[in-house]
Amino acid sequence: MEAGGRLTEDALIARYFAPLAGAGADALRDDAATLTPSPGHDLVLTADAIVAGVHYFPEDPPASIARKALGVNLSDLAAKGALPRGFLLTLALPPDWTEAWLEGLADGLREASEAFGCPLLGGDTVRAAGPALLGITALGEVPAGRMVRRPTAQAGDRICVTGTIGDAALGLALRLTPEAPWAVALTEAERAHLLDRYLHPRPRLALAPALRRFASAAMDVSDGLVGDLAKMLRGAGRGAGVSLAAIPLSPAAASAVAAAPGLLDTAFTGGDDYEILCTVPPGQLDAFRGEALEAGIAVAVIGSVEAEAGAPVFSTEDGAPRAFASGSFSHF
Repeated sequence: MEAGGRLTEDALIARYFAPLAGAGADALRDDAATLTPSPGHDLVLTADAIVAGVHYFPEDPPASIARKALGVNLSDLAAKGALPRGFLLTLALPPDWTEAWLEGLADGLREASEAFGCPLLGGDTVRAAGPALLGITALGEVPAGRMVRRPTAQAGDRICVTGTIGDAALGLALRLTPEAPWAVALTEAERAHLLDRYLHPRPRLALAPALRRFASAAMDVSDGLVGDLAKMLRGAGRGAGVSLAAIPLSPAAASAVAAAPGLLDTAFTGGDDYEILCTVPPGQLDAFRGEALEAGIAVAVIGSVEAEAGAPVFSTEDGAPRAFASGSFSHF
């Protein structure tokens, strides 16, 4: 124990994080871990951090914070067609951290790592001068040369998204303005759905094999569908036509938009969806959607890639173009 009765760093790691350690991590008793890719596979690495007051509310349950921290990284792996092998954790604790909070965080990490087959391999624990920060580096693997890239969409490809769009952004809006007329008009079940989607991303790892087989390009939707599609196509030197009516909304999101039509911008540009945005050649589309459904993941076709470079054009049901003031969330 340190002065004041707090755990030392070594004791903290041994109590809360060593039980999460996977093969090659030596129960977190060393300064590094080993990881051998499966024969014929490439490693895929990604890193994301979440910060209190920026990516989550400080009062959120610590287990939910942990699930979000790991989930957003695994979403990146899923979009690359990769399956997880393990993760590294950097944890910066603020001065007012408690063992109860840390225990909840460790429980959430354990549940998520077991559910997604992604054990802890190592990391670092430090004292923060400001709010809490969880930084995760996730490691996955794909068959050699098969990672699905982001800027490789081809003219004529169909643009697809998984699940539903806008739930998390509307869940955040609900947290910020719970007494807004549109929020009050929602049923308890609709409110619960939107709040849960904000708290708990659902990485679409089950879609990874189908993405490797059929997708020409893919990324996860983290900063808003409108802006993320623009990023994908800008890298490919392509444009797109997208039907707004084809973008899938959950019943809860549809209720919110019906009560306040301006929320459509929030839904399509607000971020935190962690769904998969991908392009698929038309001849492969039926097979891709069939495999996705077998994996329990709904896929909607929302538009097509066009040869001429430019910002995606979003159209209403009557064919009129629809512009958005802001394409996506930005940290800076």
